[in-house]
Amino acid sequence: MLIKEQLETGDFSQAERVTISFLLDHPERLEAMTIQEIATETFTQPSTLVRIAKKLQFVGWKDLKQAYLEEWHYLSKNFTKVDANLPFLQTDSTMTIINKLAFLEKSTIDDIVSLLHHDSLSNAKQLLLNAEVIRVFSQNANLLIAQDFALKMNRIRKPVTLSSTKGEENYEAYNVPRNGCAILISYSGENRAILKINQILKSRDVPTIAITSIGDNSLSRECTCFLPVTTREKLYSKIGNFTTNISIIFLLDALYSLVFAENYERNLEHLKRLGQLVDKRKIAVDVMREE
Repeated sequence: MLIKEQLETGDFSQAERVTISFLLDHPERLEAMTIQEIATETFTQPSTLVRIAKKLQFVGWKDLKQAYLEEWHYLSKNFTKVDANLPFLQTDSTMTIINKLAFLEKSTIDDIVSLLHHDSLSNAKQLLLNAEVIRVFSQNANLLIAQDFALKMNRIRKPVTLSSTKGEENYEAYNVPRNGCAILISYSGENRAILKINQILKSRDVPTIAITSIGDNSLSRECTCFLPVTTREKLYSKIGNFTTNISIIFLLDALYSLVFAENYERNLEHLKRLGQLVDKRKIAVDVMREE
């Protein structure tokens, strides 16, 4: 759950509510304000801000302030022209719809890159490189997206399997070897089936890479390595999973590329050799022609 959502829905006293209203209404002013100035502005005490921070599981006001401002800056950028949930209108022309979708997808890539950190990516890469086998757990469309990731990884002799048989996920989680790794994909981070799988894997010391939303959710807290997706969409009040799908595709492509780059020349030569043996398509455009 986002900090903004926790502030809006949490159990707070009347004095805390007055302060929270100020935090929600004027995030752009907080960076330049001291705790005493906020207390004066809201006719409360500095201790009120400390209590709010503690209720949200932060060490103190400074930690809450930093995290809240980071979240606000994230939510305020990129998606200002197109709504991720309703990116086009019934009255829009064909080319207007196309241009809006193009803007949405470009903004999604910029957004996801801004959320990624070197250490998390390096950790995820190392987990995949060390794994003898990699299994992807997810549901519905997210599992379909992961098929392309599995195909590319398998072609460079890095075994990836998908858990796709409904009702077998828990059995498959228990069968992931300790020298393996699992990728768990869940937009909300609160999917009960995925959380159960993570619990099983964690009990067996199998490392997990979670691809899920920003904010406080169960999956991001309990996984070995957390990679955030663009978090702009509602659960169902939307036209499609446009930004979520693009985020997952980009992250899986990024993981594949990081693994590929570790043995770049060997992997490239292997793919070329396989292509010569397997791909016999006829070419009608010179740009596709191999030397």
